[in-house]
Amino acid sequence: MSTDSSHPDSVKAIYQDPINPALPEVGMKLDLSRTALVVIDPQVDFLSPEGVAWPLVGNSVTENGVVGHLGQLFEAARNAGIAVAISPHYYYPCDHEWEHGGPLEKMMHDIGMFDRASPLDLSGFDSSGADFMPQFKPFILDGKTIICSPHKVYSPQTNDLTLQLRKKGVSQVILAGMAANLCVESHLRDLVEQGFEVAVVRDATAAPQIPEGDGYHAALINFRFIASALWTTEQVLEKLKQS
Repeated sequence: MSTDSSHPDSVKAIYQDPINPALPEVGMKLDLSRTALVVIDPQVDFLSPEGVAWPLVGNSVTENGVVGHLGQLFEAARNAGIAVAISPHYYYPCDHEWEHGGPLEKMMHDIGMFDRASPLDLSGFDSSGADFMPQFKPFILDGKTIICSPHKVYSPQTNDLTLQLRKKGVSQVILAGMAANLCVESHLRDLVEQGFEVAVVRDATAAPQIPEGDGYHAALINFRFIASALWTTEQVLEKLKQS
């Protein structure tokens, strides 16, 4: 077999090695001075049995230990002194007047997911499905955490996340939250194309499970192709201590 790395047989030998991963590791190394933890939708409707989306995502959230892992990430980020940003999802009455949308958008509107009275009115917000999980509030409401404007579909193209990160000098993102194949993957794709290095925390996310398939498993495949790194919570905690 030719040793020329451009030769098809050489490529096959490298990327179909049964011992090594099918895709190469890119060796992302954290520089805490330019790193942020970004958590998407750490809200009751996704992460609590009281939430309206629990029948779709509950098994996946429980299997991955997402709530506990997010708590660990928040604490580790605070201890490491890195920036933390929340990219939340809210719907106001005007949003329910949209004339078109995909199946999940329709479902979210139908079940009242992430509903708020208005952008300026917090009546009924506390402990609602749109509110943050109570155990995360000491971290999120600390006066330092960036709480972005809401993304309206899946990606940060409709909120100020990228602006906030740029203004903080961030170029590396540790990405976690909900839901893996929807908002997390969309945030990943957009941030990568905006020039960020992005590590996804694989056990700090989960996804809907429907008859057509498991959204979490679908997302893992794309994470492996797209993300700069795919780490567990334990790996992130260790890297934050060492960096």
